[in-house]
Amino acid sequence: MPADWQRGPYFGSPQTFMRVPATRDLAYADVAIIGLPMDIGTTHRPGARYGPRGIRDISCQLFPHGFDSLFLAPPFNQLRVVDYGDIETYPGYIEQSLKKSQEELVPIFKAGVFPVCLGGDHTITLSVLRAAAQQHGTLSLIHFDAHPDFWGGEADRRYHHGTVFRIATEEGLIDPAASAQIGIRGSISATIIGQARAAGFNVITADDFASLGPTATLERIRGLVRGPIYVSLDIDSVDPAFAPGTGTPEVAGFSSRDIVTLVRGLRGLPVVAFDLVEVAPVYDSAEITCLLAANLVYEFLLTLMPE
Repeated sequence: MPADWQRGPYFGSPQTFMRVPATRDLAYADVAIIGLPMDIGTTHRPGARYGPRGIRDISCQLFPHGFDSLFLAPPFNQLRVVDYGDIETYPGYIEQSLKKSQEELVPIFKAGVFPVCLGGDHTITLSVLRAAAQQHGTLSLIHFDAHPDFWGGEADRRYHHGTVFRIATEEGLIDPAASAQIGIRGSISATIIGQARAAGFNVITADDFASLGPTATLERIRGLVRGPIYVSLDIDSVDPAFAPGTGTPEVAGFSSRDIVTLVRGLRGLPVVAFDLVEVAPVYDSAEITCLLAANLVYEFLLTLMPE
């Protein structure tokens, strides 16, 4: 269980996510919170390397209880959650950082421990996908984002946060026909949506979501995906009014209520890994982006509880 907030200041001591125990002994873990502090894949504003720290810092004010009438108990009653710390990355060396992250994630998957990864820019998802596919085979993807991240890159410069899911498709890590990209919008995305759809992705734009609403959107997602499933949540899927602290914000996105509802709706799906990326605290206002991100991680932990 996390340390009791009434015993000592919860803003003190080394910060782990919600003050869960810090350890790399996987024998004590069902779920591991893992930081991937890399942002050298950004094409606009950097700063997501500080995302894991920002999310952990604000998470100290979350209390381990279920919310509303959806859940009766905190996840820590049934799941052993640990903070694994950050995986080493190499500033300036993107391919080496991805290789290192993949190598360190493989034993976590092999141990049967569920990884909850905190980015970092979206490039880091590729290392988690590679490790996950090594253990589980080709994956379905549930991807919340303002952008499809399906650009082609250059022959000698393949990697940035906008090429992730094209590379993952080319490598056979994900099955686009059994995957959904939700919240896509903006002038940047308009140039590539057609290619993502042509590759087989089921794209639910922000306008589609506005018409469908959360319930119908979740029904559509559940009708598309099949296990094993990887969930990737880019915080820029949320409108910058609710999440300004990100590198490539796009207006007219999800509200905080929308994204919480969507994450809650994942309960019961055969998910094998989760990441939350692109939180850049340097652009945040009053830590509202970090606070939303920390709550979304906790909401996702609640979905892992046995029904």
